[in-house]
Amino acid sequence: MSVETENQTRLYGVCDYYDAESLLTADERRVLGRLRAFLDEKARPLLADYWERGEFPYELAGPLIGLDLMEPAELTGAPGAAQTPARGIYQGFRIFELARTDASLATFYTAQAGLFRTAIRVGASAEQQAQWMPKVIDFSLKGVFSLTEPESGSDIAGGLSTTARREGDTWILDGAKRWIGGAATADVLAVFARDVADGQVKAFLVEREAPGVTLEKIHGKTALRMMQNAHITLDGVRVPESMRLHNVNSFRDVAAMLKAMRSDVAWIATGIAAGAFEAALRYVTQRRQFGRQLGSFQLVQEKLARMLGNVTASLSLVVRLTEQQAKGIYRDQDSALAKMQTSLMMRETVALAREVVGGNGITLETDVARFHADAEAVYSYEGTHEINALIIGRALTGESAFTR
Repeated sequence: MSVETENQTRLYGVCDYYDAESLLTADERRVLGRLRAFLDEKARPLLADYWERGEFPYELAGPLIGLDLMEPAELTGAPGAAQTPARGIYQGFRIFELARTDASLATFYTAQAGLFRTAIRVGASAEQQAQWMPKVIDFSLKGVFSLTEPESGSDIAGGLSTTARREGDTWILDGAKRWIGGAATADVLAVFARDVADGQVKAFLVEREAPGVTLEKIHGKTALRMMQNAHITLDGVRVPESMRLHNVNSFRDVAAMLKAMRSDVAWIATGIAAGAFEAALRYVTQRRQFGRQLGSFQLVQEKLARMLGNVTASLSLVVRLTEQQAKGIYRDQDSALAKMQTSLMMRETVALAREVVGGNGITLETDVARFHADAEAVYSYEGTHEINALIIGRALTGESAFTR
């Protein structure tokens, strides 16, 4: 079977050169194919217009949720029966599929399926999980992860300044959060605050419309323009003890969440690189210059080869990381390495894609410009290159280079 014929029978074809897709079951491929059809037919035609306007295509949200992607029945068993959670490799490829279409769509979905779900899975007590997790999975309880602050991003562990003060069975929160994607349509905000009594970080589910909560859309972004990021102000917000995540009692518990979630961002970075590579490949096989197909030139082919190498290496990293996590192996340095390296390769890949598409690479028509701009946001969030490098360096040397 030729490469061309083989690629027609696979979801990911040439961008998955070493066929990581073969690790998926037939049912998992079927669910991902359902997502692919939706993205190609319903989402892709809308993206350039919404990206340019800096608005999110909310008409896609309901149908996307309706695809039953988080814990699909065909992968987990019939409702009411003994159910098996969807495998990590499926969840990774779900993120990859979204990101190779659009980074904002991937960020929107993983805000619920990754960030908020992890906050509940790691931070909630068993009783709280029993109450909330089914609603998280079916999106009847929509939430966002509200950790970053206006003055604290990379130094949030020591710099978190939002406070929580307990009065009887009520907590009073004061402070601000920033860059919180999806907050405007969430039911609750998972807010992290420092307990004034013991100085430790706690977490709370705050109703978005609670008295004292103010949301402001962040304007003027040049990346993730469709994703609606919010600046959140908390002024004397009252939260009952029952809405505190009972298993979050220090920043160590928050770090456990971040360690689990960083792999999701590595999958997003890999998907963006794949999307940019595919867009560039489409362009150079259709565009003609000097009487020849653009893809026939040596320098273009060299750039295509480098892009494919980056995507293949990134897929290898995230697949292996996901396999390790499926065995229960969660190490800070593992997820940090994957996020750091896939983001580096993503950044190079989108730049190379922009180069081979030439002047048209700065227009939204070819998709390349959107990937090129959005990559900058992904490069920085969930741990900058430098922070992840220091996490890895600490593991290698036994010495922490972090400063206070």
